[in-house]
Amino acid sequence: QVQVVESGGGLVQAGGSLRLSCAASGSIVRINHMGWYRQAPGNQRELVALITNDGITNYADSVRGRFTISRDNAKNTVYLQMNSLKPEDTAGYYCKAETATTRTPFRTVDYWGQGTQVTVSS
Repeated sequence: QVQVVESGGGLVQAGGSLRLSCAASGSIVRINHMGWYRQAPGNQRELVALITNDGITNYADSVRGRFTISRDNAKNTVYLQMNSLKPEDTAGYYCKAETATTRTPFRTVDYWGQGTQVTVSS
């Protein structure tokens, strides 16, 4: 009912930058929080950055000052600008949209994308 699609991952050298995009589509009534999470092999999925529908942001300590999350509510899209990348940022990056749909207009459900790989070489 809701599709979430990430793009923009790739291979970059340490110190470089990447910009991730995530677009949600389908029977959307509203989206509350949108967030980026990441998961490296053998690790649990962790929050990278979160943004509310009125623009309040929250970041993991490990990325604060280097990453910037933003969103375009008209396009149901969230972005993650990643600067000064480090090898430890290497992971699959996943987008989550907390969404109310035409089927559930009064409560939200978390919809996840399939992920996009970010690899930072040293």
